[in-house]
Amino acid sequence: MASRSTPVRKATRSLSWLGILTFALLAILTGGVLWGGASFAPKLALDLEGGTQIILEAQLDSGEQVSQEQLNQAVSIIRQRVDASGVSEAEVTTEGGRNIVVAIPGVADEETRNRIEATAKLDFRPVLFAGEPANTFVGEDGQSTPYPTPAATVPNTPTAVPTDPSDTSWITPRLQAEFQAYDCKADHDAAVKAPADEPLIACEADGSAKYILGPVEVEGKDISDATAGMKTTSTGATTGEWVVNLEFDKKGTAAFAETTKRLTPLDAPRNQFAVVLDGEVITAPRSMAVITDGNSQISGSFTEESAKTLANQLKYGALPISFGVQSSDQISATLGSAQLTIGFITGLIGLLLVVVYTLFQYRLLGFVTIFSLAIAGILTYLVIAILSWREGYRLSLAGIAGLIVAIGFTADSFIVYFERIRDELRDGRGLESAVEAGWKRAKRTIYSAKGINLLAAVVLYVLAVGNVRGFAFTLGVTTILDVLIVVIFTHPMLQLLAQTRFFSSGHPLSGLDPNALGAVYRGRAQFRTPVAAKRSKIASSSREAQKRQTIAERKHELAATGSSKNEEKDS
Repeated sequence: MASRSTPVRKATRSLSWLGILTFALLAILTGGVLWGGASFAPKLALDLEGGTQIILEAQLDSGEQVSQEQLNQAVSIIRQRVDASGVSEAEVTTEGGRNIVVAIPGVADEETRNRIEATAKLDFRPVLFAGEPANTFVGEDGQSTPYPTPAATVPNTPTAVPTDPSDTSWITPRLQAEFQAYDCKADHDAAVKAPADEPLIACEADGSAKYILGPVEVEGKDISDATAGMKTTSTGATTGEWVVNLEFDKKGTAAFAETTKRLTPLDAPRNQFAVVLDGEVITAPRSMAVITDGNSQISGSFTEESAKTLANQLKYGALPISFGVQSSDQISATLGSAQLTIGFITGLIGLLLVVVYTLFQYRLLGFVTIFSLAIAGILTYLVIAILSWREGYRLSLAGIAGLIVAIGFTADSFIVYFERIRDELRDGRGLESAVEAGWKRAKRTIYSAKGINLLAAVVLYVLAVGNVRGFAFTLGVTTILDVLIVVIFTHPMLQLLAQTRFFSSGHPLSGLDPNALGAVYRGRAQFRTPVAAKRSKIASSSREAQKRQTIAERKHELAATGSSKNEEKDS
């Protein structure tokens, strides 16, 4: 009795974990609906719901042309930015040889728009002079005149040849006059397009300070990685301040080490270097030590969102050319609710065919498959709804196709397991023993098959773009849930059913009838007396048993047949 109770305890424990998991997912989603702005219905993608279309136009000087390579690079960078923001199923394409069209499901918020439109041109420049953000110029008459243009007679040649980017000889009389008159808001565009080998006038992003900066010493393209995180002290404690951690490549590491080596012994403000993003100074920290390992940190008045946004922009690089927003409009769904309805109907038809097949092939045992599919559907729905809320995942028609395909893949796992159990029953095992032995054989096959499915889904998700990624994502999610259901529901249910008289006795409706399987059923260590059957039924059962033989069993049978023939000849 104790040996029989062990599978029951294991089955009860597994089913309890399934109940806890389902309740936890439901509680998370319900909490999100009540307090976090979530919805019980998953978000729909662009093809089913519509969204926002932003057309970016290349900003070119007279006579300048944009190449297809530049457009393709810009498309790749913008797509990475959109994906990093958590927006799923977005479409980024080129149009007319100079425009980029970005289509985003739903309504694009301001943060997403800024992420798409930003050029993310990052430079590290030494600070030559710092002052108040005033924008007046004192003329020869001693009167203050706002926003003047310095006269052409004001010298623009350095008094001496600058020896390094921190040399104050870069500040010419004209540059000083321009600095005094510089308007942080009105003159920002000029700062964005400033040459890298010339000094620059730029302001803090919040307008609190104005700088004269030397030529570029380190470029943003020399950054190999950028991440957002909390600033920590030397003891490892967090300060509560959000920062962006930078990691330079080999070229950037050498250039940044040389810069910090020169700046560290200088007096303020020349011991500072400015981090300039799109013509604005994000921060201008002092160089306190020589940094030779290529790891630096940008600090400032960052929030969690702004730090992550900046890190993503820097990580994926600056656009090869500048773009301006030509238009921004709401667009309707390309497929709409009719296609969504068709997708659901198709899924139901596929599910119905699986149900009919399992009931025909496995009789009442097929209800285990039906309940397993139902639970898999519930868990999949909850997971997708939670991902829609937390990660911005959206369900497209391709994603629905992935769910439909998953029905067949999920049913395969149950079929493999059931057939292994039947094989064990043909060998004369009792049902309880057959369930355990069959599981040991079946789980290796199931894990291998699902591992291949999951690998294919991951590769497809990494390499594909657009709606194909939605198909790959849903296929990967359902594959993981499929294995989970087989382990904590299907196998435990069969462990419990093996304890019932109906299934353990091999009732004809159980799907485990020994006569139909072509074997003598063993129960309670006794062989059951064969039941007389029609000749056609016996022949059918024999053929069924032969078809289901393994290769080893067939070889053994041929060897036995050959030896018996040899014995007859000898006799």
